[in-house]
Amino acid sequence: MKRMTPQRRAVLEVLKSTRTHPDAAWIHREVKKRLPSIGLGTVYRTLDLLVKEGLAVALNYGGATRYDANTAPHPHFVCRRCQAVYDLELAPAGLTEAAAEALPGARVESARLTFFGLCPSCAQGLAG
Repeated sequence: MKRMTPQRRAVLEVLKSTRTHPDAAWIHREVKKRLPSIGLGTVYRTLDLLVKEGLAVALNYGGATRYDANTAPHPHFVCRRCQAVYDLELAPAGLTEAAAEALPGARVESARLTFFGLCPSCAQGLAG
């Protein structure tokens, strides 16, 4: 990374402190508690830089872009009702190798596996 400014450090720390996969507006509100003068534009530029540098992942599931500080390959579950995004502790064993074998000569650089459905809270709300 070019330089770890106080603003970049604060954005990264806030992102690492949550597992909720927040959007930029939420991150901005949290960072403002530490750095009251930080602008939303700075947060967006910082998030773009963190993604480019491999320190965060941008997740696009139809609504606002969400961010994840967990850059290790892992699947997600997205609730189609409340839009919550959850990390799943599943190892998609063999998927990368299977994809490479399916297209000889290709080099798989990343993979993303996402499940869509209802989270426990939303599913329970429909059951009652």
